[in-house]
Amino acid sequence: MKRAVIVGATSGLGLEVARLLLERGWSIGVAGRRVEALEQLRAVAPDRVRVRAIDVTQSDAPDRLHALIDDLGGMDLYFHSSGIGRQNPDLDPSIELATVRTNGEGFVRMVTAAYRYFRTQGRGHIAAITSVAGTRGMGAAAAYSATKRFQRTYLDALAQLAHREGLRLRITDIRPGFVRTALLNPEVRYPMMMEPAPVARQIVGAVERRRRVVTIDRRYRALVLLWRLIPQCVWERIKWC
Repeated sequence: MKRAVIVGATSGLGLEVARLLLERGWSIGVAGRRVEALEQLRAVAPDRVRVRAIDVTQSDAPDRLHALIDDLGGMDLYFHSSGIGRQNPDLDPSIELATVRTNGEGFVRMVTAAYRYFRTQGRGHIAAITSVAGTRGMGAAAAYSATKRFQRTYLDALAQLAHREGLRLRITDIRPGFVRTALLNPEVRYPMMMEPAPVARQIVGAVERRRRVVTIDRRYRALVLLWRLIPQCVWERIKWC
């Protein structure tokens, strides 16, 4: 039976992915800061769900991850869905630094812990939700877009390191567009909004096919291509980002 640990499974895409993996016969370990939200998953299949409280910004998070892996009896897939982001055109330092702590420091803390675990096993799979926002710097969400670019580059580096070390370790970089989750400000009208359930189905399909990079959905694939073609001097004058 395949075993996955999903960090950031209390809501949004992490929760939807956890539900789908459970439906497809996986055993799952789910983690987040709000354990009560995860207990509902355990009630669905108590013999195949393990729960741990993990805050990725805390130094004990890797130890908690390893305890969850032990509870699960091992790990074949590490799925990272923990992240925060807010529009912050005023550049409130508390918001920017909190974003860096979770999406930067917390991301590195957890993904490297998973990598080191899979290194001892000689094989495994790390999948992480980054974002199309990592394509270009977006002025209304500077720390968010910067940390998402950081995550993408970090995953590139891990994929190269795994190849150099001869590990059978697959990396999947998942880059969705705007998804209707608690991460987004409900007062802002986002273009091409997507619903969590169909996005999660595409994510699980990409993970099961062991894709290296996936942008969700096809509209955003076209948009990202367009963004890359826009000259910097023009990009800096775009008001909606």
